[in-house]
Amino acid sequence: MHTFTLGICGGSGSGKSTVTQKVVEAFGEEHILVLEQDSYYKDQTHLPMEVRIQTNYDHPNAFDTALFVEHIEKLKRGESIEMPVYDYAMHTRKKETVTIHPKPILIVEGILLFFDKALRDTMHLKVYVETDADVRILRRIQRDMHDRGRSLQSVIDQYLNTVRPSHLQFVEPSKRYADIILPDGGYNEIGIELLVARLQKQI
Repeated sequence: MHTFTLGICGGSGSGKSTVTQKVVEAFGEEHILVLEQDSYYKDQTHLPMEVRIQTNYDHPNAFDTALFVEHIEKLKRGESIEMPVYDYAMHTRKKETVTIHPKPILIVEGILLFFDKALRDTMHLKVYVETDADVRILRRIQRDMHDRGRSLQSVIDQYLNTVRPSHLQFVEPSKRYADIILPDGGYNEIGIELLVARLQKQI
């Protein structure tokens, strides 16, 4: 199987998942596989909880990039993988994995896709979703409070202490490696139409 790999990168709350979902809807799930970088946070089982909760999850060192690259390359070769599952409540991986089979189009999604060269080199097309910082923080507040049971103050503290500094140091500068910069994410209908048209040539 020849697998075309699309990387969708952008800051937290930029709309990466919305762009991904619209691309998936355009082709159908039988043609597209989505692999999220968040699944590849490092295993922290060996660390006590008080150390795990101090991890900066917006820093490149938080990810097992070598395993992520290895799994992408396997999928591109038509091989199945055992994808890790991250437990956000326990701040480490679960024991179980999920068997993932290759499909014609592989979308990899995450905040730090373009920071590492080995990871960039796995992708045929790289898209950076660019969204204003005020919109991104509001989306993050909504997500973390609604989906993860966080308090408003904890979300704000994390944003100021780790999310914003890491975005400015690692995420934002990496957009220079993008082939396409997509402003306003999922609301950019013309941009998404052009992206879908490009992918249609692959299948």
